Amino acid sequence: MKMKTLTRLAAATALSMGLAAPAMAQVEVEWWDFLAGGDGVRMKALIEEFNAEHPDIKISGTTLEWGLPFYTKVRTSVAVGQGPDIMTYHLSRLPLALEEGVLSPITAADLETAGLSTDDFFPAAVTAASTDDGQLMAVPFDIHAIVAYYNRTALEGTEWLDADGNLTGINSVEDMTALLTWAKEQGFSDPLSFQSEGGGGTWRVFYTLLRQQDGEMLTDGEVLAGDNLDKAAKAIQIMADWRAEGLIPEQAAYEASVALFSGGKSVLHINGVWEVPTFKDSAADGSLGFDWFANEVPQMLDQPATWADSHAFAIPANPDMSDETRAAVLTVIGWMEEHSMAWADAGHIPAYVPTVDSEAYAELQPNATYASLAKNAAFDPRSKIAGVASPVYDAVDNLIAPAVHGFLSPEDAAAQMKDQLQSLLD
Repeated sequence: MKMKTLTRLAAATALSMGLAAPAMAQVEVEWWDFLAGGDGVRMKALIEEFNAEHPDIKISGTTLEWGLPFYTKVRTSVAVGQGPDIMTYHLSRLPLALEEGVLSPITAADLETAGLSTDDFFPAAVTAASTDDGQLMAVPFDIHAIVAYYNRTALEGTEWLDADGNLTGINSVEDMTALLTWAKEQGFSDPLSFQSEGGGGTWRVFYTLLRQQDGEMLTDGEVLAGDNLDKAAKAIQIMADWRAEGLIPEQAAYEASVALFSGGKSVLHINGVWEVPTFKDSAADGSLGFDWFANEVPQMLDQPATWADSHAFAIPANPDMSDETRAAVLTVIGWMEEHSMAWADAGHIPAYVPTVDSEAYAELQPNATYASLAKNAAFDPRSKIAGVASPVYDAVDNLIAPAVHGFLSPEDAAAQMKDQLQSLLD
């Protein structure tokens, strides 16, 4: 954060004396994010719009590499007093951030300066953005979750599509298997596609199935305690059964899983809401070849639940930050929340409830249809070993994905995952 030499007071004094006013003092806000692709384009447009509307504040943005490189950079830069003034942050990384002490708490007075309150946000996002004792550490910007994309054209006239064109009749794993088996018989080579080689895609599906059983990865510091171990094995078994029956692809990388759906090889595709622009663009230019839509992932087990995370705005811990700097940063945050409709266009569900409740959002499809999942959002376990680019993702690559593809039993995979992750906590 830098202040230009002329102050607002000087400008006001010059005006009162009838002199030509010098340029207004401008607070420069140093901004870091990890947003690439369509997200990056939309955020850059928001930053440009903010700067155009605020001659007294200028956001100077820098985009860094997503994942572990970003968080490593944050940790080292904050430690030496070289961090930004504001940054995007995954709420799944909050527990590690608390351990590292890299974030500045967001007080009630801060929210008031931003023109916000915790009541403006979905409760699940506020919980994920807070410490166990309720101290807010970041301001949620969205809820991004997995959804079920589907080929409406292929499902037209079947029992799995209702009069409004939404998925229906999938109330159990058996129902889902029946749909996928039908699709296989209709010539879909990989009826349900998702990133099945490991990493994020497999974790998100596994965790959704675990949480739909009311399962917990962590309980009082213990990994897969009690019957959670059996629930984890069941979640893995469901995916392994689908793979054994040829209903999901073998070792599909992320890009390949998207291509299977867009190329008409899959009738369903489970992926993040961030792929909505991909399918919108393909439909618009005529390259998709079928009508598509997206709904909340169906409840197949005991309770509704969907893996989710949030992009949030965080202020790095910096005892030397001036009051002017902090006020400018909070102005930025408040403005971004009030303009989050533009962010929704990327497929995300804004965490800011007034945007989701607006008439404009109600007309934004398929977003408005799957916005119900915000109430069922299952955030990653609150632990330093979980979240984006965490040891949990390594366990998926090394244990869950091999079990899904028949190289390890679901029971052994769950037990080894429990031991591997527990060793990092003890």
